[in-house]
Amino acid sequence: MRVKKENPLRQLPANSNNYGEIKIHLKEILEERDISLNQLSFRAEMQRTQLRNYRDNKIQRLDIDILNRLCYVLECDLNDLIEYIPPETE
Repeated sequence: MRVKKENPLRQLPANSNNYGEIKIHLKEILEERDISLNQLSFRAEMQRTQLRNYRDNKIQRLDIDILNRLCYVLECDLNDLIEYIPPETE
């Protein structure tokens, strides 16, 4: 008799708010390094509006090119820039 293996992946919750969240630390990095949004916009060749959305965590989808630009210009690691915060367990 074969024993059925348990699937190591968990099911997604019905409510997308229960996935956890991705936090972008752009605001903290800019404050630490005393860099303005205008300076970053110029160096990264990006619009301030787009950067403002990243700074304020108001984006729905991460763009790899933007993350590459930010890591390059800010000389930081991707782990410094974004963080996954798991959902709180009840």
